[in-house]
Amino acid sequence: MRASDFDYLLPTQLIAQRPTQERDESRLLVLRRSHGAVTHHRFKELPGFLRTGDLLAWNDSKVIAARLKGKNHRSGGEFEVLLLEENSRNDWWAMLRPGKRARTQTRIDFKPRAGDPSSVSATVVDANAEGHRRLVFSGCENILDELPQLGQVPLPPYIKRDAPDEADVDRYQTIYAHEPGSVAAPTAGLHFTPALLGALRRAGVQICNVTLHVGLGTFAPVKSEELSEHEMHEERYVVSEETATRLNTAKAEGRRIIAIGTTSLRVLESVADENGGHVRAGSGRTRLFIHPPRRFSMADALLTNFHLPRSTLLMLVSAFAAPGETRGRDLVLTAYREAIAQHYRFFSYGDAMLIL
Repeated sequence: MRASDFDYLLPTQLIAQRPTQERDESRLLVLRRSHGAVTHHRFKELPGFLRTGDLLAWNDSKVIAARLKGKNHRSGGEFEVLLLEENSRNDWWAMLRPGKRARTQTRIDFKPRAGDPSSVSATVVDANAEGHRRLVFSGCENILDELPQLGQVPLPPYIKRDAPDEADVDRYQTIYAHEPGSVAAPTAGLHFTPALLGALRRAGVQICNVTLHVGLGTFAPVKSEELSEHEMHEERYVVSEETATRLNTAKAEGRRIIAIGTTSLRVLESVADENGGHVRAGSGRTRLFIHPPRRFSMADALLTNFHLPRSTLLMLVSAFAAPGETRGRDLVLTAYREAIAQHYRFFSYGDAMLIL
C-alpha cells in the first residue's frame, strides 16, 4: 500500500476546535470489523459494548505545558520553545523558533506567565539532523515542576486560536493522566468521566495502565509515498509488572483486551513477544510503525478518535480493522465517509470510534 491510499477529504467545519461540554456527550461510531457494519451511539453508551472480564488498557501519560517563551540572555531576542522529549532530568530535545538563532551555547531565560521573576534558564548544547536543539535547564531542580507556571498546553496546529483557554487546561488531559511527559494528548481517553469509569467497574470491566509519552512524530503525516521509507520518531514507554500480569492473565483466560487509543495499542504491540499472547514488563523506546497488512498479538478491540489524512494513526486503525489483510483501509474510510455524512467531529477534540 502507498501513503496516498490514506488520503480523504474532510470539510473544515468538522475539525473540532473546542471540546464538547461534557466529556461523555461525544458521539461514538461502532465498526464491526467482521462485516463492516457501522452503528451510531453516544460515548456514554460504551459500557453496553463491553463484557464482564474485559480488560481496558489505557495510556496514563500526562500532557505537559511544553510550549515556552524565552529570551536570548545576550541579545534579548525572543524564542518560542516546544519541548519534545526528555533525555534525563533537565535535559530535553526541543523545537525552537527561530532555530537559526539558537546556536550552541546560547542561553535562553524564561519568564513565568504571571510576570514574576524567574531563575530558570536553558543552554543549547547540541542540535540534530532534524533541526531540533538539545537544552540543559538550570535554576530549578526539575523543569517539569516549573512548567505549570512557565508554559502553555501545546494544542495541535489545526486548532485555530492564539493560545489555549482555561477549558483546554482541563479538557486536553485524560482524567486518569498520571505520568508527565507527553506533548500531545492520547485523545481516545478524553471522553471518559469518573461516573463512566464507575459504571465500567461495577459491570466487572477491569483496567490497566500503560505509559507512552506522546511526541509530535505520532501525528506527523507520512511524506514519503512508499510506506517502507517512512521513519517513525522514537517514543518512550513503560509497562509495569502489574500491568503485564493483568494482560497476560486476561489473554490466557480468553478475556478481551480493549486498547484505549492508538498509543496504548502501539505499546502492547511493542512489548508483545513474537509468538503473541504474552507481554514483557519493562521500559524502552519504540519506533513501531503499524500499517496494513499486520496481525495483532494482544488487543481484541480498539477505541480511538478520527485521525488526520495520511497519518500513521489512520494507517494503524486501518490495519486493526482487518488484521493480516489490506481491506481494512476500505472499511475504515467507508466508516469515515459515514461519519462525515453524519457530521461527526474529527481529530483531538472530536468524536470516537470503537472497532470490535
